[in-house]
Amino acid sequence: MARRRPHLNEAITALLEDVRVRMPEFAHVRPGRVLVVAGEARRASRGTVKPLTFAGGKTTDARGRKKPLVKLHGRKMLYCITLRPLFFRASTPQTRVGTLLHELYHAAAAFDGTLDESRRHARLGPEFSRKLRPLVRRYLKRCPKELLAPFAYDGEVRIFQWLERPATFYQSGRATVRSRYTEAHLFLATVRMVTEPAAGDAAVKKVH
Repeated sequence: MARRRPHLNEAITALLEDVRVRMPEFAHVRPGRVLVVAGEARRASRGTVKPLTFAGGKTTDARGRKKPLVKLHGRKMLYCITLRPLFFRASTPQTRVGTLLHELYHAAAAFDGTLDESRRHARLGPEFSRKLRPLVRRYLKRCPKELLAPFAYDGEVRIFQWLERPATFYQSGRATVRSRYTEAHLFLATVRMVTEPAAGDAAVKKVH
């Protein structure tokens, strides 16, 4: 009998719930408000995070720009993490967990759908990795084996992908732009994971 392809979104949600409980630095995270999808390559990136609201959780800013509303099963999503091909094809399980923590580390402390301006790569440079790396190491020491196991899987997994990707923002009054996205605009894709053997701290350093 063929193996059932694991649902990676379920594994990621379970991991993030554990991170929120075990790591005070991520206690503000609300995993049920984070949408994770597989996406196209972007240079050497393993993942990126996209804020889905303006400050205060608003969908419109002072310049009249609007964010498309993203709802999954009736729940408003605040962030979208896109996992890039290198996450699936050239990572260890530890690196994959590190990538997820890396993207969450960008989120604002209010977890309102915006990013923390003080944690941008452009501002911190190499200091970003120096601040994040100890957190990743500490969590990996605490992470239950059963939660890490799905990220060590080698084979085909299922994960959400966009049928139609929302714009970052659009101008008010543009009727041609879709303003609302739901599970109807997603599908479960099959992605091949190729897992590298762990190599100690080298796996933790390669997280983005």
